[in-house]
Order: sequence, then structure tokens, then C-alpha cells
Amino acid sequence: MINLVPTAMNQSYTYARRNRTLLRWVIAVAIGFLGVVAVLIAGMFYINYQVRAYQRQVDSTKEQLVKQELEATQARVEEISSSVKLANQVLSREIFFSKLLQGIGSVLPPGTALQNLNLTNDLQGGIDLQVVAVDYRAGTQVQVNLADERNKLFEKADIQSISCANPDDASGSDVDSQYPCQVTIRALFAKDSPYTYTGTKEKASE
Repeated sequence: MINLVPTAMNQSYTYARRNRTLLRWVIAVAIGFLGVVAVLIAGMFYINYQVRAYQRQVDSTKEQLVKQELEATQARVEEISSSVKLANQVLSREIFFSKLLQGIGSVLPPGTALQNLNLTNDLQGGIDLQVVAVDYRAGTQVQVNLADERNKLFEKADIQSISCANPDDASGSDVDSQYPCQVTIRALFAKDSPYTYTGTKEKASE
């Protein structure tokens, strides 16, 4: 077959085909480059996201550790505070009973002795006293002295029970032959009593 196309035009067609091929390669390379850029951008976003996630996790862990340490410190402080309060309460109670014993002992009549005393929950500001006496008269005199407002100990004092055993029958028993009478008295502290115990503050005068 005879090619009647001029040589110049034939060359133009050849270059055109080459240009189209080159253009396809350029487009392919550009698309590939854009794909690489997209992958890089996506990777950067993913890395940044992971970094922020790990940072939040680290911050949360630090916050939990600080909180746990703070809670442990607060618990320790509360424990120490409770121990101090308990020690103060015990000390106040000891001071209270020490001064109260002195006050009661100063008003007991001859022939009597304080055997025991207890704060009572049945009566606000009340106290139960167990006293031993040589006879019935001395036992009743205890109530009179405790209730005497001049002593500023109690607002009132009532005998709950009084019993006297025969001293001759005291041998081999729990009855004290020297103090055969036992008296139980319930007393109510006077409002201005210097011996009132509040549980946290001891009001007895020095």
C-alpha cells in the first residue's frame, strides 16, 4: 500500500501519538503522586490522633495516680486526726474523773467511802455513785451532802437503794465488815458545776 500522506503530516501524527502516550504517563504519575500525598496526609492525621489518644490516656493515668495519692493522704490525715481526738477525749475523761473524785471525796461524811461511779445514759448530765458506809445514818448523810447546793456539785441527788448487812455475818462473804452498808445514788450535775464533762472539753477548774 502506497502512503500518500506527506512526510511532514506523517511525522505530526507520530508525535501526536507519542504526546498522547506521554500525557497518559504524566496523568498516571500525577494520580500516583496525589495518591501518595493522600496516604501521607491520612497517615499524619492518624499519627496525630494516636498521639492525642495516648496523651489523654497518660493524663488520665497521672490524674488517677494523683487522686489515689491524695485520697491515701487524706485517709492518713483523717486517721491521725481521729487518733488525736480520741487521745484528747481519753485525757479529758481522765481529768474529769480525777477532779470529780476530789470534789466528791471532799463532801463525803466520816464513815463513808466512794466505791464506784458511772456516767449514766438514762439521765442527761447524770451520774450513778456507789458508796459504802459504816451504818445507815452515814449512808443517808451522803445523799444530803451531795445534794447540798453549797457544794456546787449536783443539782439533786436521790438514793436509789440502800442496804446494810449485819457485820457479824460478814465473815466469808463479799460484805466489808468495816462498811456493811451499800448506798446507790443517782445525781444530776448542777448547771454551774465545775465538774461537768462534755466529752470533748473538761470544764473543771484548775
